[in-house]
Amino acid sequence: MKKSIFVAFIVSLGGFLFGFDAGIISGVMSYAGPEFNLNDFQTGWVVSSPSFTAMFAMLISGRLSDIIGRKKLLILAAFLYVLSIILSAFTINYEMLYIARMIGGIAFGIALVIAPTYIAEISLAESRGKLVSIQQLNIVLGFFAAFLSNYYFNYLHTSGQTSFLTEENVWRWMLGIVLIPSIVYYILLFFVPESPRWLFTQKRDFEAQKVLVAMHGSEKAGIETKNILESLSEEKQSTEKVQLKDLFKPALKFVFTVGLVIGVLQQITGINAIYFYATSIFKQTGIGNNASFSSGVLLSFITVVFTIVAMFLIDKMGRRPLLLIGVAGIAISMALCAYGFKEAKYQLTKQEISKFDISIQNKLIPIADKVYENDIAFKNEMKTLLGDQTYAKNEGIILENATEMNAVLVLIGVMGFIGCFAFSLGPVMWVLLSELFPNRYRGLAIGVIGFVNSFASWVVQQVFPWELSNLGNALTFLIFGTIALIGFIILLKILPETKGKSLEQIETDFVK
Repeated sequence: MKKSIFVAFIVSLGGFLFGFDAGIISGVMSYAGPEFNLNDFQTGWVVSSPSFTAMFAMLISGRLSDIIGRKKLLILAAFLYVLSIILSAFTINYEMLYIARMIGGIAFGIALVIAPTYIAEISLAESRGKLVSIQQLNIVLGFFAAFLSNYYFNYLHTSGQTSFLTEENVWRWMLGIVLIPSIVYYILLFFVPESPRWLFTQKRDFEAQKVLVAMHGSEKAGIETKNILESLSEEKQSTEKVQLKDLFKPALKFVFTVGLVIGVLQQITGINAIYFYATSIFKQTGIGNNASFSSGVLLSFITVVFTIVAMFLIDKMGRRPLLLIGVAGIAISMALCAYGFKEAKYQLTKQEISKFDISIQNKLIPIADKVYENDIAFKNEMKTLLGDQTYAKNEGIILENATEMNAVLVLIGVMGFIGCFAFSLGPVMWVLLSELFPNRYRGLAIGVIGFVNSFASWVVQQVFPWELSNLGNALTFLIFGTIALIGFIILLKILPETKGKSLEQIETDFVK
């Protein structure tokens, strides 16, 4: 068991890097966005471009891993991580930044699909849920490390304790620090074995048995070998090559529908809008720039705690209860955020305006004491008076002085959302995807659902800045909450339970 945990942790370090990148970019854009004077579309594209390339990587990585093996593909992903970070940290313009991040997206797509597949294939039924959940644990540990790192660099810069960090280079250091875990991941992958199930498909039975014995001991390895060979023997009875259209066969209709619903729901409820734009969202509550960075640390800490809770409960309570409770909690949390922002008002008094630089003061005097009923009207007025770039650079301090709202209510909503996601849709989706599909179809099915999942993620990240600017904070969060409510109703009707079942038993029960 210890060997399995160790190997699972190494393989899922790609998830740590994904989380690190996602958390880092929320702080990076607070500096890089104004520096390159990015508009809403460009901001959305820099943030979402990794998800755009990840969805194509997810589509092909399952099939590619069936050909060359899980381990080799993960090593390639680790190399691409390293390349992406170097190019991002030394970027000279908007185009270079998003291209570098797109390279990282290819690595994300490969790792997020192949790691849970690999872990499921080295795990025993009684521990599979916990081991596959290590992927999600690593993702949230990456978020935590990123928000902590962002907070530290932002603090060093704003406090004036160091001279080498400037407005122009602090975000480069935020990005560059990711190089350290990227290199560690690349090196450690050379010390993990190949997937035993894949080795059996390649007629390398001796190597496969050797891996299973090293993982689980001779007795359990013998049982696993028997189950795997029986499953592969049944698959050989069909000599046809697996194709995309096969996923729509009546026999796979149920499990593919379940996987697709969960894959879409995980992203369309707004998780990556919260993670990737966390600093910006907290600024909208008026708590200020520094407090926004520190709130990100709290957010990521809650994610880690509830992911660990999920790891202890997933093989005891089961997949279905965790998902249903979590999705219901997400709907309620988003409704709280929507209500908090709906009640907000915005006003800059002459005293508050006097706190800004003299160049900004002169432009804001005409709207002193004017009350704005919603964030759209206020921000549009600010952009008109100050210009987009000046407002972007000073948004934190302007909103801190102008916003009158129950910031605690919104923070509770955001933290509640994160906690509910962390013990449900976060880890449970990847566990279910690694379990539901027969060995023959698993690589293709997870790749297709991963593609759809990443596409939904890309759309949410790309559109989110536009939503905040044009729909406003309240309506944006209400949309996420409504989607979660609809998802809960659908899952209540179709979601199966796979707790404690072997992959072969799940195939017998759900693949008709």
